[in-house]
Amino acid sequence: MGSPLLIVSDRDKIFLSHFWSELFKLVGTRLKFSTAYHPQTDGQTEVVNRCLETYLRCLTGSKPKQWPKWLSWTEFWFNTNYNSSLKLTPFKALYGRDPPHLLKGTTIPSTVEEVNLMTYDRDQMLHDLKENLVTAQNQMKKYADQSRRAVSLAIGDWVYLKLKPYRLRSLARKRNEKLSPRFYGPYQITKQIGVVAFQLALPPESKIHPVFHVSLLKKALSPSATPQPLPPMLSEELELQVTPAAVKVVRNTAHGIAEVLIQWTDLPEFEATWEPVEPIMKQFPSFTLRTR
Repeated sequence: MGSPLLIVSDRDKIFLSHFWSELFKLVGTRLKFSTAYHPQTDGQTEVVNRCLETYLRCLTGSKPKQWPKWLSWTEFWFNTNYNSSLKLTPFKALYGRDPPHLLKGTTIPSTVEEVNLMTYDRDQMLHDLKENLVTAQNQMKKYADQSRRAVSLAIGDWVYLKLKPYRLRSLARKRNEKLSPRFYGPYQITKQIGVVAFQLALPPESKIHPVFHVSLLKKALSPSATPQPLPPMLSEELELQVTPAAVKVVRNTAHGIAEVLIQWTDLPEFEATWEPVEPIMKQFPSFTLRTR
């Protein structure tokens, strides 16, 4: 088998590494990365699995232990269903012809009563299945529409950028996110990528990718507003890469665990956090755990 022509993936550090990029550059594979905070881009497999689970759930709602019995029907449904990307069914894409039609129980009566009963039960099952799928699709659409909003943006507009970068790689404890900024900017839109992604004019010192999904953008009422700057320690993976600057206090907990109050580089003093000594020594072996 040959190498793929195109790979769509998220912006994981493995996919962004020089080794990965050079390897697929040599074999002629194009790497296309999703925009930040938008995992839906490469979620095709998850979507297919969710659809198959919904299909099986409709068949085995009252008898959940019998789901393996219906796997063949589930496979037939998926392979004979119209695919919007292929513009035809997967069955026809593979074999070059339309899938065979299933005979209905009332079309050609059989002289064997058991065959008539089997085809009738199958038709009844398919009828119930279609109704259940329509109900499930309407319910999923209802929940999805609750978090969607109509946004009209164009090149030159000023927008706020919604980020949640407070996933500290080096800290053992999570920061309090309630008082952290929800939006950064405003920044000007410089380019539209496709239908739902836009490129922003981020500060030159910014390390993150400048293309974002429209769901992360909020139109600014005034471009002259005082901008909310991006954290200087924000990496391309949208993680705060902070390093300890000094140890302010040393203490022992009631359980006998040694802790230090760490003052972090480029962070104000009120952001100092208590951290166990052992993890800090492992994460920062060259840092000296001495108080000022």
